[in-house]
Amino acid sequence: MRMAEITSSDTPSAAASPAVTTPKPSLWTKLAYGFGSVAYGVKDQGFNYFLLLFYSQVIGLDARLVGFAITAALVLDAISDPVVGYWSDNFRSRWGRRHVFMYASAIPVAATYFLLWNPPEGLSQMALFWYLLCMAVLIRTSITFYETPSSALAPELSDDYDQRSSLLSFRYYFGWSGGNAMSVLMFMAVFPAFATATIANGQFNRDAYALYGVIGSALIFVAILVSALGTHSRIPHLKPPPPKRRITLMAIFREIFETLANRSFLALFVAAMLGAVATGLSAALAFYFSTYFWGFSPQQIGLITMSVFVSAIIGSVLAPIATRTLGKKRGAMIIGLIAFLGAPLPIVLRLMGVLPDNGHPLVFALVLGTTMIDTGLIICFQILSASMLADLVEAAELRTGRRSEGVFFAASTFIRKSVQGLGVITAGFVLTAAQFPAGASPSEVPQDALLRLGTYYVPTILCLWMAMMAVMATYKLSREGHEENLRQLAAKSAGDSKAD
Repeated sequence: MRMAEITSSDTPSAAASPAVTTPKPSLWTKLAYGFGSVAYGVKDQGFNYFLLLFYSQVIGLDARLVGFAITAALVLDAISDPVVGYWSDNFRSRWGRRHVFMYASAIPVAATYFLLWNPPEGLSQMALFWYLLCMAVLIRTSITFYETPSSALAPELSDDYDQRSSLLSFRYYFGWSGGNAMSVLMFMAVFPAFATATIANGQFNRDAYALYGVIGSALIFVAILVSALGTHSRIPHLKPPPPKRRITLMAIFREIFETLANRSFLALFVAAMLGAVATGLSAALAFYFSTYFWGFSPQQIGLITMSVFVSAIIGSVLAPIATRTLGKKRGAMIIGLIAFLGAPLPIVLRLMGVLPDNGHPLVFALVLGTTMIDTGLIICFQILSASMLADLVEAAELRTGRRSEGVFFAASTFIRKSVQGLGVITAGFVLTAAQFPAGASPSEVPQDALLRLGTYYVPTILCLWMAMMAVMATYKLSREGHEENLRQLAAKSAGDSKAD
């Protein structure tokens, strides 16, 4: 039976509707499914923004050991993704394939996240290193047992081309907002509350992070349970596991390869890799640009951080609209090009001498506005990309006879985690090429170094983003192709039922 990969118009047509067997998810189901991503958002925000500073500057562990522990945990975590994805695709229970993993992960994820931010006092450097490594591995692995099966629910909760974008919009909205809310809470409330006569900046008070561990772990626990319970009623409508068969290690790898052997998946896979490097580069240099290049105050940086709440709304509202009017691929290409070409625009204007000097209100207003809108467009692009990935599940099912949502979403997260560090390495090369002085205050950095930083950064990140867009352009599955896949699967299912 041939898999449909139609390359014609990606917008709605007058073709007959496919046979959709999955009931439309309710608003409560979408909210519950989306709220579950708060767990991953909180974990990710903590690892990206607080963990290195906490263990190196507050606890006193050598920064090189902190970096090594975080990197080692990241590698081990990336390996666990395809294992958990494959396992959840083939798991059998009265609660379906996914929910057992989701329920079972709630306590381990919350407990290990709490312990991560509350290390025992009086440990030696090596003991602290092993504690951090063990906790980082445990939290990353345990949350994989939640995040991978939970993410894989999207293609199961709805077969509909448009509904999948709507589902994932809720997912990305809560993921971005939940993680960002913890950062805003820390900088706006917790850190100021823990400033003392001996520790003027609460950011360096160990007790502040102990409270963060309590709040973060509680929020993670609640998010996982809300998502699992809120989607529990959908279990009878979810897809069954494939027929029982003899499974060996070679068979597992063969099935994973067969599932992912698709040109459109390869396009998304390579695009995700390039996008992860670009994202890592942008995140690694964000502090340098906000503090050194633009000279923003902590309060201004806080306002930019808070603007992400608006960005999440923009991206989540725009993605379903783009899906209905443009189609996923075309929408992702158009919105992606606008977002990625517009992101470095303020830097380009500064290099051209168009903007006034730092400190002028226009500079902050421009950077705040472009960051808010551009981040919203990037979130929309991410939603459309994830929805494109979800549509490949039926294409793979036609070829292999197996539902493999877990493998698809695990492969996507695997590549992001595997190459995440390359963005930081690229940022190091950019800083070296710009001859940026180490350990300097904003007033000590020469203007030439700042200009070189912008000059080398802009073409580097644009090359990565444009390469990502060029690769994504080879994705072939359209709306009509997805609907044809659903029709073929429905016909096959009807034929099998008659044969029985």
